[in-house]
Amino acid sequence: MIGWSPRQIRKTRSSPSTATPATSRCSNPFGSCSQPSTTSYLMVGLLRAILLPCLARPRAIVYRDAAPEEATMRMSMAWLVLAVVLLASGALVAAQPAGTLVVGLVAEPVNLDPAQVTDLNSNRVGRRIVETLVTFPDESTQIVPGLAESWTISKDGLKYAFKLRKGITFHDGAPFDADAVKFSIERQIVTEHPFNKLGKYPFANYFFGNVKAVEVVDPLTVEFSLKEPRASFLAVLTAGAASIVSPTAVKKLGVDYPLSPVGTGPFKFASWDRGQRVVLEKNASYWKHPVKVDRVIYRPIVEDQARLTELLTGGLDLIVGTPPDFVTQLENNAKITLLKQVGAHVWYLGINNQKKPFDDKRVRQALNYAVNKDAIVRDVLKGTGTLSRGPVLPNTWGADSALKPYPYDPERARKLLAEAGYPSGFSTTLWVPESGSGMQSPVAMSTVIQSNLKAIGVNVTLQTMEWGAYLAKLRTKEQDLFALSWMAGNEDPDLVMYPLLHSSQWTPNGPNRALYKNEKYDELLHQARLTTDQKKRAELYRDAQRILVDDAPWVFVDHEIQTAAHAKRVQGFKLHPSFDLRVETISLK
Repeated sequence: MIGWSPRQIRKTRSSPSTATPATSRCSNPFGSCSQPSTTSYLMVGLLRAILLPCLARPRAIVYRDAAPEEATMRMSMAWLVLAVVLLASGALVAAQPAGTLVVGLVAEPVNLDPAQVTDLNSNRVGRRIVETLVTFPDESTQIVPGLAESWTISKDGLKYAFKLRKGITFHDGAPFDADAVKFSIERQIVTEHPFNKLGKYPFANYFFGNVKAVEVVDPLTVEFSLKEPRASFLAVLTAGAASIVSPTAVKKLGVDYPLSPVGTGPFKFASWDRGQRVVLEKNASYWKHPVKVDRVIYRPIVEDQARLTELLTGGLDLIVGTPPDFVTQLENNAKITLLKQVGAHVWYLGINNQKKPFDDKRVRQALNYAVNKDAIVRDVLKGTGTLSRGPVLPNTWGADSALKPYPYDPERARKLLAEAGYPSGFSTTLWVPESGSGMQSPVAMSTVIQSNLKAIGVNVTLQTMEWGAYLAKLRTKEQDLFALSWMAGNEDPDLVMYPLLHSSQWTPNGPNRALYKNEKYDELLHQARLTTDQKKRAELYRDAQRILVDDAPWVFVDHEIQTAAHAKRVQGFKLHPSFDLRVETISLK
């Protein structure tokens, strides 16, 4: 996908001139200035020795005809031991070094060049390094100034002029200015740009395909000219792909830029030990506010139970993607803080609309009737999701409250299959990531789906993959069925309905992996972009959602209620509705 291999990432480090010197910290590796007892060390070792091997699941490649109990009844001996830990006093037996925050991710970042990122884990790490012209405050998705202090929009909606903040520098010492903004956007959309060939920029067409030109007015003023009005353009500029990078660093590093990204953010890139950790050091000169954490270590831990064990035994300070089975216990643990937050997320079973038998709408509708979404939300997700009736988050300005979710109706599903010429069903393959950004419990959820479809004669083979390999595989257009999710960042329906389902966004040039196409739907979305009247836009989006539900390009499953859990020493952290992981707000006690 880009010009480097995973082997090149191992133990890459920034130069001494760009790394922030570590502040003094407690010499005790467990972070307490009083020496922990031998018993504490033994307890940590014992718990990890017992739990982690038990919790490690072999990387299954194929699952056939799995019973639904396998997805919903996973209380092995390891779980019972873990439950004892959770229901006990909850005391963390070891803490992290003072000044260092350790975060457990559900999967490893794939890429740290913001223009090439297609997954949430990469975005959550990378956005600590780079920033955008406009952004969201810590509590909402209302658009506010970021690197730009103000902006103006022409009456015809074709020109956006941004006044940039003065005195900001990149981590490498280069000045942040209008030239850097122009460089960051043009490298993605101008094929003749000298650095355009460094990557695929998979979402550039969606984010910036409407940009006609980026002009430097003066060192602190930049103007975007659009080909036609786009009501969601400011929202687009909050996306990771719109981050401003150091032109000096890109020119110096070339294809190695994703290994040592340089921005203006609260943290500087320090190192990446592939499969183990990404380390960031604080930016002591951050323009916005003092950064209170010296260092952030991101550890990818795919297994939910293993992440939780590491949190309880002091190996992690903060985890995201809390195992649903333990949400209640964590809420009652006096030494752990559990957070929940609704955001613009959707989890769906993607269907290749161009492949037989899925090119028949009746087959796609049959799958929607066959899948018991209520059971998935209730029994697998334990209430950490809300039922989906389409791609747009319910109770937001663009949602259609009149839409009803497909009910669980296997008999109706069988009739539709028979009408489509498949009275005995058929066999197919479902691709599933073992973990990943916003994927909740993908294997467990997909196993229930597998069982549901078997009941109507559709025999499904589950094929699981590592997250990065999975994303790459989806670009081949070879998929039958696939499990995936999307975080829109903002409540504007354009940010989910257009990239995921407009025909101009077919993979590999966009994230429409279902290869869905409907001309009426496309036109409604286009019209919604041309008006800034939110009431008119909402009407157009509601009409488009009705088309989607009838066409059934996906099986609409749920919207995640994101969860996170952290040790009590973590202060000031909040989950953000955009699913951004803002660790720069954290202090440690």
